[in-house]
Amino acid sequence: MAKVEAIQIQIDTSFVAQDSLESFIKPYRNRINEVLDSTLAYAPFMISKDEGNYNTPAGNLMADILLSEANPIYKARTGHKIDFVVLNHGGIRSIISKGKVSARTAFEVMPFENSIAVVELSGKSVQELVDFLVHSKRAHPISGMQIILDAKDKSISIKIQGEPLDINKTYRIATSDYLVSGGDDMIFFKDAIKVTSIDYLIRNAMIDYFKKVDTLNPVVDDRFYKLTN
Repeated sequence: MAKVEAIQIQIDTSFVAQDSLESFIKPYRNRINEVLDSTLAYAPFMISKDEGNYNTPAGNLMADILLSEANPIYKARTGHKIDFVVLNHGGIRSIISKGKVSARTAFEVMPFENSIAVVELSGKSVQELVDFLVHSKRAHPISGMQIILDAKDKSISIKIQGEPLDINKTYRIATSDYLVSGGDDMIFFKDAIKVTSIDYLIRNAMIDYFKKVDTLNPVVDDRFYKLTN
């Protein structure tokens, strides 16, 4: 058998860049930075996932982007519409700072190679999904759905596209392929009737959305809230 030996080489400031390599790389680096930093939209305020107990500006923006950008692709391929979107609070990795919004912004918010999947679930499984959202105590992003809780944290109204949840119906949910595999304890996706990948990175959906809008203005709204009495 061949013997393989290895040593660890510490890369630090003692290594000096070679001018020939720097000259070769420079135009590519400059072009990448130009593309990443070109202004696509504008944020009039910092957009964060920390404002709001049940839904947040950043979460609402992300979920709305998926519904907006994935729906036409899914409908063109299957003839069906996406009913709603569910993402995970922890998947949003950065704020969107006030000022210009660029492709680099999308890489900062979504640094992972997660792609969009559309999952078909029974109404019963959607009820389990809602129960998870209610008991998780985290503002997991949703779009196309409204959940209202009473003062004791019990869901008293669940609407999808403005209509009450029908246990006997099949729903189509856009989400991340990471969550489909059970990430963030979203095990209800294991009961999927069908999963369709649309070969579309969440990050790319963000960039496409940024190109279409002038200003980002997400807010905390009534898509998920709790009655005070």
